[in-house]
Amino acid sequence: MPLFFRKRKPSEEARKRLEYQMCLAKEAGADDILDISKCELSEIPFGAFATCKVLQKKVLIVHTNHLTSLLPKSCSLLSLATIKVLDLHDNQLTALPDDIGQLTALQVLNVERNQLTYLPRSIGNLIQLQTLNVKDNRLKELPDTLGELRSLRTLDISESEIQRLPQMLAHVRTLETLSLDASSMVYPPQEVCGAGTEAIQQFLCKASGLEYYPPSQYLLPVLEQDGAENSRDSPSGPTDRFSSEEIDWQNRFSDYEKRKEQKMLEKLEFERRLELGQREHAQLLQQSNSQKDEILQTVKEEQSRLEQGLSERQRYLDAERQRLQEQLKQTEQNISNRIQKLLQENQRQKKSSEILKSLENERKYSKNTLIVLPDCLPRTFYQFTLLSAVYEAPTSPPSLPSPVVIGFFNLGQPDRIRMEQLMSITQEETENLRRREIASAMQQMLTESCNSRLIQMAYESQRQNLVQQACSSMAEMDERFQQILSWQQMDQNKAICQILQESAMQKAAFEALQVKKDLMHRQIRKQEMISEQRWVLSSLLQQLLKEKTQREEELREILTELEAKSETKQENYWLIQYQRLLNQKPLSLKLQEEGLERQLVALLVELSAEHYLPIFAHHRISLDMLSRMGPGDLAKVGVSEAGLRHQILRRAQELLDATRARPELPKPPQGEVLPTAPEELPEAVRPSAPCAELEAQTSECVVCLEREAQMIFLNCGHVCCCQQCCQPLRTCPLCRQDIAQRLRIYHSR
Repeated sequence: MPLFFRKRKPSEEARKRLEYQMCLAKEAGADDILDISKCELSEIPFGAFATCKVLQKKVLIVHTNHLTSLLPKSCSLLSLATIKVLDLHDNQLTALPDDIGQLTALQVLNVERNQLTYLPRSIGNLIQLQTLNVKDNRLKELPDTLGELRSLRTLDISESEIQRLPQMLAHVRTLETLSLDASSMVYPPQEVCGAGTEAIQQFLCKASGLEYYPPSQYLLPVLEQDGAENSRDSPSGPTDRFSSEEIDWQNRFSDYEKRKEQKMLEKLEFERRLELGQREHAQLLQQSNSQKDEILQTVKEEQSRLEQGLSERQRYLDAERQRLQEQLKQTEQNISNRIQKLLQENQRQKKSSEILKSLENERKYSKNTLIVLPDCLPRTFYQFTLLSAVYEAPTSPPSLPSPVVIGFFNLGQPDRIRMEQLMSITQEETENLRRREIASAMQQMLTESCNSRLIQMAYESQRQNLVQQACSSMAEMDERFQQILSWQQMDQNKAICQILQESAMQKAAFEALQVKKDLMHRQIRKQEMISEQRWVLSSLLQQLLKEKTQREEELREILTELEAKSETKQENYWLIQYQRLLNQKPLSLKLQEEGLERQLVALLVELSAEHYLPIFAHHRISLDMLSRMGPGDLAKVGVSEAGLRHQILRRAQELLDATRARPELPKPPQGEVLPTAPEELPEAVRPSAPCAELEAQTSECVVCLEREAQMIFLNCGHVCCCQQCCQPLRTCPLCRQDIAQRLRIYHSR
């Protein structure tokens, strides 16, 4: 076990329960019960002892806690002097206080399911203890002082280590139920223990040398308000006072248990409703969260699908763009090639134009130059050389063979004409040829330019078509993208609307729960207001009771004044009532009283014990019988005052001695009866006869106010209650004095 340990702190709920029970016990008009069970206490608080002491609590319930000791520091068991029921089961008690015998009013002690190893010897001082439950503890033996519990009815020692019962238990004549483990018992034997409580008691009585009587034939102690008297082993039944108090206590305890169960049921119902509301709220939240998650998941899936479609469309558009760019590059390359060819063709045409210009220059040169040919050369050679000269040597004259002599001015007239003809023919041919070449070149250039223009137009048209297709596809993609965005926006709006609806539903559910909580809080506040009103009413009731007592005192003063004023007419009203009661005695009782000896009557009157005359007459007691009786016999007859018993016996012995000393008188003859007139009482004690006006009146019961008053209360002498209403009364309703004896009035007709 550690040297230092921290006390276990009670939970918030246990602390609230303790505060509630303490406040409930301190309310005005509360029961005589203090219930601090299930509060996780490690020791009984000082306030509980103070509450029991100040408010005179009779029932203390401290079960289901963590108690290791019944009595904490700076507390005394005398604070629990009025406790009749002490419930300590389901704790961790290792021992009871050694001075537990100070709880003389204790009737029920329950220490079930603890860790007790022994019982203190002072437990025998609990003379009013009727139920002792030490079940499920670590007890190994019982103290011998247990036999002093003369009121014990129920004893439970099962589920413990006890093997022997004390022999003094035979003196507990009122034991009705004894619970034990018969299989583990050594004394009494197991077969006796298995036969039941009666067999065990018979065995113990036989071992102790006592005669066994059933518990129903023994007198239980009479519970007085200020304490209890020791019980005697006399065969008589329980008194009315004890039975009525026991029934009253049982009824109050059962009412408390019923109210406790009802409050517990109401608390459980409230907790169940609160838990049900919280569960519904949690289910609504979980459902809304799941729906939100589903909607967000669908939105995410739709968005991912749209992004995937957009990415695929973007890739397709990129591929188309690349393809168009490649086509454009290829067409541009073809066009550049064709332009290169056209440029080359232009250069070739420029060369041909230069050649034509050189031929033109040669023609101009040939007009001023003569070619001299020899005669031996043929004309064809001449033509060939001329043509070759024209084409091959445009800048210089053609080279002729060496024997040829060209003469510019020595030719004859016919040759010159022929040469001119030849030259003219060759010039025309060259011009025609040149024209044809120029025309063919121009035609070729025109065809090429037309082709290039057609190619350019086709390229432009194709390019325009590709641009239009790209624009249309982009427009279509934009349109589809806008449509997808609109769908997404619609889905988002729908999800938002659904979420708003769910939030509105949750808000409505939360408001409903809040309204329920408000209603519950309102009910609690109403109950608090009702409790406050009860407290106010109780304070008003206390004030009214104080005023009532004050008025009663004032009425008593007025009555005393009236009685003092009416002494001239009536010396003593109560003596008149008593005289009226004596006048209304039954005939048989009157005859019995007349049969009493005059000396005995005078003796009782002298000792102011004339109210015992009916008892002496009923038992036909004479002076001779008194000389043979003792104080105990007079107590059995009904004389309760011990001093009066001794005085009666002493005076009776003195009268007998005096009569024996005097000479005997002559006896009357047989058949004659001497009149026995009662001696005249002294003036001080003679009852005054009531007036006729009082005799004619009949008093009614002050309790029910319906029936006639039939009972007289002694020693006060008031006649104020009927026979039915006087049974539960302990004090006179007029003077508040204790009732020592009741007498029934029988009216003679």
